[in-house]
Amino acid sequence: MRVRDWQDILADVTEADVDPDGWRAVAGDRRGGLGEDLFLGHPDAGVYALKTYTKNPTELRGVGGRVARRIDDDLEPLLPNQEREEGGRFAVQSPPEDEDHAKSMATRLEETVKVHSEAPTTPDDFFEDVMDALDSPAFGPMDYEFDGRPDRLDDLSEEFADADELLSKDLDDLVEEDGVGRGFQ
Repeated sequence: MRVRDWQDILADVTEADVDPDGWRAVAGDRRGGLGEDLFLGHPDAGVYALKTYTKNPTELRGVGGRVARRIDDDLEPLLPNQEREEGGRFAVQSPPEDEDHAKSMATRLEETVKVHSEAPTTPDDFFEDVMDALDSPAFGPMDYEFDGRPDRLDDLSEEFADADELLSKDLDDLVEEDGVGRGFQ
């Protein structure tokens, strides 16, 4: 596995030529360290691991890497699944390309909200239609704990123990290099 900047990993996710609603995610606090762990997976794009921390209120820093080329039968139960109605929802967004694209997205979003306000719908249908209106390149179910670690996060960290150790070391080096410790810089 090649360790890269976390933003490069998200660029890989947003540029992947796969079904955008096939992504799944698990995230929570880092075990024994500052920051958060995040795993993103897609059956056709593989699994990515990211470790990030907030350097200050406006800057997120981190590292990541691709830990699996695909989601096999062993990994499948470790990621939330929409059909099993597990977890919340997440999305990765790309900014509009220009002002015309932004206006087009805003118009589609407005139309989507209007349609859903006038017709019976489910929260999942609304979410998916909003993601389509915004041209979201990646979205799906997510298992997340704001102030803890979901069991799945521990399971994925154990499954990819070597990658977890390497990413932890690199993130710890970033934190030390930035001189942050346990507070903002």
